[in-house]
Amino acid sequence: MQVTFLGTSSGVPTRARNVSAVALRLPQRSEMWLFDCGEGTQHQFLRSDLRLSQLRRVFITHMHGDHVFGLPGLLASLGLSGSCQEGVDLYGPDQLDSFLNGALNTSSTRIGYPLQVHRSRPAAEQGTVLFEDDALTVRCTPLTHRVPAYAYRVDQKPLAGRFDIVQAKALGIPPGPVYARLKRGESVTLEDGRIIDGTTLCGRERPGGSVMICTDTVFCDAAVELAQGVDLLIHESTFAHAEAEMAFQKQHSTSTMAAQTAAEAGVGQLAITHLSPRYAPGNPVSPDDLLKEAQAIFPNTVLAKDFLSLDVKPRCNSS
Repeated sequence: MQVTFLGTSSGVPTRARNVSAVALRLPQRSEMWLFDCGEGTQHQFLRSDLRLSQLRRVFITHMHGDHVFGLPGLLASLGLSGSCQEGVDLYGPDQLDSFLNGALNTSSTRIGYPLQVHRSRPAAEQGTVLFEDDALTVRCTPLTHRVPAYAYRVDQKPLAGRFDIVQAKALGIPPGPVYARLKRGESVTLEDGRIIDGTTLCGRERPGGSVMICTDTVFCDAAVELAQGVDLLIHESTFAHAEAEMAFQKQHSTSTMAAQTAAEAGVGQLAITHLSPRYAPGNPVSPDDLLKEAQAIFPNTVLAKDFLSLDVKPRCNSS
């Protein structure tokens, strides 16, 4: 999996940072998911190497404008392009459906492809799975913010062990479609009558990657619990540590709160995002200062910037 940040500012866009959006490219399939869709997100797609036609699912953390105002326009453009045949599934707060219906209906916008909205609240409150297919699982949890907000965690299911092509050739198995079946662990009958168990030619299962998007929230135990052992935690860092009081008032996180969440959850890597525009380069406190604050608590922290891409890699691999 690979994440690409399309917006890393909080509240309003700046010249260097658009408002919140994170794209997740999925492995071995032409599919992309989007987490939040602030104003101007579709313009950010045009400036990236991402293909909007691959968008399949959108997850909205909460209904504040800097996380959702870009969604009606993006969905409308996707419809006009005619490239979305499978449709789009959306997940988010209870108000997401009425927000979209209002924007699309009053503007007489015709989508022209299947569009389905799912409420995140039941899965978040009950601790159940929000979405699952043969390769991925999505869970969510309520956060502590001024409006209902949710964090989302994506886990890739264990991957098949590596196929031993050398051993396959030594057994006289001819290359071709049969290799694909053996890689999947199937039993195959060869032309000479031999039955080959594919599992004997594959190594042990390999762990899949995991990523969690956590914004907006003040420090909360629910986020720590959901983030346990995740490979990449993307966490808001609206304020510097010196403005912790303001962070509590506005129910946002400081750089140190994000780092504390990462440390307590034992994550692999932390990416801080959703920075207040007050920390623009040249101001008394800069984004690099927030990064240093976070790294003092959790060293493996990176500063998210628009169009930064990060590979989500499991921390331990077995062969």
